[in-house]
Amino acid sequence: MPIIKFDTVSKEFSPESFGVREVSFEVEPGELLFITGRSGSGKTTLMRLLTKEYTPTSGDIFFHDEALSDIPPNIIHNHRRKIGVVFQDYRLIPDMNVWENVALPLYVIGKREAEVELRVTDLLNLIKLPDKADQFPSQLSGGEAQRVSIARSLAMGPEVIFADEPTGNLDPETSKAISHLLRKINELGTTVLIATHDQDVMSEHKDLRQIILENGRLIKDTGKRKISGSQKSQPPSENQSDKAEKKPKVTENQTVSDSLSKETHPNIVEPDIQETPTEISTEQPSIWSKWFGNQKKEAAEVGKPTETSSQIKPIPAKARAKSKQERAAL
Repeated sequence: MPIIKFDTVSKEFSPESFGVREVSFEVEPGELLFITGRSGSGKTTLMRLLTKEYTPTSGDIFFHDEALSDIPPNIIHNHRRKIGVVFQDYRLIPDMNVWENVALPLYVIGKREAEVELRVTDLLNLIKLPDKADQFPSQLSGGEAQRVSIARSLAMGPEVIFADEPTGNLDPETSKAISHLLRKINELGTTVLIATHDQDVMSEHKDLRQIILENGRLIKDTGKRKISGSQKSQPPSENQSDKAEKKPKVTENQTVSDSLSKETHPNIVEPDIQETPTEISTEQPSIWSKWFGNQKKEAAEVGKPTETSSQIKPIPAKARAKSKQERAAL
């Protein structure tokens, strides 16, 4: 069953202006693909339709076989928590430092300090910026700011990441690094859609499926599907729970997987974070939902420590407490 389905979807802003026209496609759980086309072709409109910021003029959108049109307005936030969005312009809050930007979604939903500490520390290690925790967006390079944006999009343990022109403001080398980071995230089980017209990035990942838009219409779907290893290792069956324990192999270079292993992160199953987050769907759990408290046993078994693994150390609170006055004094 697809995780996302667009069925003859159109979005009309005026009789002369369409965002998308009669677009149909499906995305499988664990898939990684490009949505591409020139500026104004409808890529961002698809993102806003998926997050229900826009309502289709016609057609239907499904998420896990549930029509978005059936979701009542008072619980639409539950749907949006399942989709992490990465923006071209980062959308970081300038008066908050890196730690606070990543932690903000968790504080908004009332997560406890111990769990926030754990998640944000892991995410900053994931994006390899633990030493930037106390810096503000204006002190970051473009690549660093986009990494922080990606970390924030992962904070809620989403099932899907929609990256909307994530490399649009970056130089070629940094763009490639960001695309590889998104691919690593996909390899851990998260479905990733990358909306881009960056030909260099697409050339770097020629094996991926491309959905090509032009003037709001889907003109080509290459049909190649890259399904993440964790999804391929869990085919549907009556013994799904047994299959779920079979994980993809982890190499020494996969530091993302290393950060999820029990020995490199022993706190992942401690009692103070045992509750299952209500905002994360368990119908098709991604590796992030497991990491963040859902199916803790499976999360602790992902990967094996290597000789190069090291303990992930919490970032001291004082390192995150720099005020704007202190920054001004730098």
